[in-house]
Amino acid sequence: MIRRQARLRREFLYRKSAEIKHSKIQEKKNKIKDSLENNHQIETDLQKNALVLQDKLKWDSSISNINNEELDDEYRFAGCEDPKVMITTSHNPSARLKMFAKEMRLIFPNAQRINRGNHEMKQLMQACRANDVTDFIIIHENRGVPNNIVITHLPYGPTAFFSISDVVMRHDVTDVGPMSEQKPHLIFHNFKTKLGIRTKTILKHLFPVPKSDSKRVLTFANHDDYISFRHHTYVYEEKQLKLTEVGPRFQMKLYKIKLGALDELDAADTEWILRPYMNTAVKRRFLSDDDGWNQEDDDLE
Repeated sequence: MIRRQARLRREFLYRKSAEIKHSKIQEKKNKIKDSLENNHQIETDLQKNALVLQDKLKWDSSISNINNEELDDEYRFAGCEDPKVMITTSHNPSARLKMFAKEMRLIFPNAQRINRGNHEMKQLMQACRANDVTDFIIIHENRGVPNNIVITHLPYGPTAFFSISDVVMRHDVTDVGPMSEQKPHLIFHNFKTKLGIRTKTILKHLFPVPKSDSKRVLTFANHDDYISFRHHTYVYEEKQLKLTEVGPRFQMKLYKIKLGALDELDAADTEWILRPYMNTAVKRRFLSDDDGWNQEDDDLE
């Protein structure tokens, strides 16, 4: 069993590296093709190999416009079955963190919560893979305040790291509504870049496909790379839409994505990492091209 998992992991990493290499070559060919069609000067870093890449353009067919990231996508079977989410905490959690983990379990349909205890990460990952768990979530804290969420997709990754802030738990929300267990509709706002689409993919596949008559809505609104999470239910009263906040609510900020599961992070490649101390970090937006509040581009899943 261990040898089989190691072989499958090696095959997955090889396909992923080949896909990345092919996508980079295809991106260069597309740039040269656009330059030739629009009569623009070829970029300086492409001029050395421009003739070779131009010869390869002859053999490109209509499949060159296919998104190459879908050739070996970790989520290619998503939607065939409902995701199975497992939630746990760090070692020795406080009472407030335990309460927050219980509220998070209610957010995800078909989710389960387990006590961390003294279990090692490798044991937890093996148990989750054996029981067909699709996603594993760990919630960390700092002095009783939840401050970090780690989401890993099984069996091979990726693993996304989010810092969380401004946490308001369900019992702290004024006029809180009843907790619905319906499969929720998802609203994603202002996820435009490749990294934004990648983040959206990681988040949306934690939830099953909802029914059309579901009255439950989860919102992920990105503003300056901070993702605001809100949880509402709605009803129509005399043809007027009435929203009721259910809670909890918090802010999320992505700071790292690793191409591997939690038990393999030391050997996994880093897909993206936040570098906040670079000179241009203040004015750069990674999940969107701008702040996006004036855009009418909400995506309803």
